[in-house]
Amino acid sequence: MSDESESAKKKPPYAKYAFVNPYNLSLLGGAAAVATIMNQPFIAVAAAGAEALWMLFAPGSRLLRKFWFDKQHAQVLAEEEKKRLDAMVGALPGDEAGRCVALLTTKAQIDRMCGENPAFTVELLRGELAKLEALVRSFIEMAAACVRYLDYLRTIDLDGIEKDIRRYAHLVDNLPEAEKERRQIAMKNLGVLQARKAKVAEIRQYLVTLRGQQDLIENTFKLLADQIVTMRSPQELSGQLDELMDGVEAVRQTARDTDRILQAIER
Repeated sequence: MSDESESAKKKPPYAKYAFVNPYNLSLLGGAAAVATIMNQPFIAVAAAGAEALWMLFAPGSRLLRKFWFDKQHAQVLAEEEKKRLDAMVGALPGDEAGRCVALLTTKAQIDRMCGENPAFTVELLRGELAKLEALVRSFIEMAAACVRYLDYLRTIDLDGIEKDIRRYAHLVDNLPEAEKERRQIAMKNLGVLQARKAKVAEIRQYLVTLRGQQDLIENTFKLLADQIVTMRSPQELSGQLDELMDGVEAVRQTARDTDRILQAIER
């Protein structure tokens, strides 16, 4: 998905929020009901006119966006993200899903303990809790990536690839000059097989990196749960989370590179 399409997808539909909300729909429905009961069409006409004015100005109101629509949109996105992550966890094997659930439990414990620490104000803490959410999301995505890469590696017959490499290497070294065309084809096959072997090795190494980053997130969350009661300011929490998020972002970039490797191999 391009950046433009992703941006369009996340852009708040202000007109929708202005129209489809309990207050607006209740007023419209009430006006229609009163107009019908009292047999006074002008009430319905007045309500329609008021609704037209509302829909003309409300979606563009900066005040309404700040105090109503943007908050509603953030809630909608959060609910969609929760459903996406729940579905992702539900699709994981038992051991992977168990790790994700355990991390979510530790995160809930940290949230609760942060709220109980008098040194942490709500305003200062909001950004740090958002970082915890992002780290949990990254952990779940890493778990899904590990499963995907392991499933792929199980389809690779590495012994067969190495056997073919030896066979084509033998042909390249031993075919006579008279069979030049056959030797060239053998060299091409040898190059492709060696490239496949190298890419599989890259994916295996990335799996090791992924697992290490997952372990680091788990251990850091457990450490925070131990430390949070005695922390004197959110800055102590922030430093540890920022360093962890830098490492996660590096892994996410590697994940994108690894996905491209897989796509190239599968083609």
